[in-house]
Amino acid sequence: MGVVNTGIKRRARLLGEALRPPRQLTGPGVEANSAAQVAPDAATPQKAPEKAAPKGPRPPKKTVAPDYGVDAMPRQVEAPVFVLAPVRSGSTLLRMLLNSHSRIRAPHELHLRTLGVELTPGFSDQSMLELGLDKVELEHVLWDRVLHLELERSGKDVVVDKTPGNVWAWERLAHAWPKAKFLFLLRHPEGVVSSLENRKSNTSTRAQNEANALKYFEPLERARAALDGHTLTYEDLTSDPERVMRGVCAYLEVEFEESMLEYGEQDHGRLRPNLGDRSDNIKSGRIQAARTFGEGAAELSPEMAEYAAAWGYED
Repeated sequence: MGVVNTGIKRRARLLGEALRPPRQLTGPGVEANSAAQVAPDAATPQKAPEKAAPKGPRPPKKTVAPDYGVDAMPRQVEAPVFVLAPVRSGSTLLRMLLNSHSRIRAPHELHLRTLGVELTPGFSDQSMLELGLDKVELEHVLWDRVLHLELERSGKDVVVDKTPGNVWAWERLAHAWPKAKFLFLLRHPEGVVSSLENRKSNTSTRAQNEANALKYFEPLERARAALDGHTLTYEDLTSDPERVMRGVCAYLEVEFEESMLEYGEQDHGRLRPNLGDRSDNIKSGRIQAARTFGEGAAELSPEMAEYAAAWGYED
């Protein structure tokens, strides 16, 4: 009988343990959560704040001449279009007008010159060399594929990149694509500097903003002297957009479309930092008149005045 009673008690104890709510574990390596046990409905998990992506060093504002050690591979895009222009010169407006064309894909700034590959010495560098590819040409193949992807996604057949940093890579772009087309977009030097000064994030002095602008002007002028291309100005683009865009379309060998001038009716993707202008003027979807500079404007430094004269802004 004693054995029977013991068995019944043991089964009752096991059944009670099975029906009892689980105990909260505590101890080394186990974090207690008494609040959740007492009032589970009131304990709302808090989402950790998203951390901003760490900022790396900005790409250098200078021309880097690579060593072309192998022959160029065939390109998927034979004749891409590159806008060569300083910062704050209206290149985002131009790219949106171009992107509004049924045949032209002009995405945000692509920053191709900063898109690189790394090869491991003795392994992938030798492997790629056996395929006729070195680091430089492999980067060109990558750039070409990016441009081709944009055409595939959009269903268009002309692709344009308007990254201001292209002014430091024009020689490499011309080498990678011998049939590339170039649009030279100019703006009055004072317009470039004053636009830099009016940025919400500006903390630079007038002299620093001028020095920044000059870093773009010098390679841009060298490119204009060396390359065949089509030159337009921001002032003409905003005052007579149809005439200017007809000239651009003729150079690109596409028919002008009236809808290009209504760029606000088209989808141009999100406006993101470091990928183009995000000002209210651009967001308005309308072409805004350019600022003029007459009496009362800041006097240009000799270096700035030299470019103003070369670009037809000064007598």
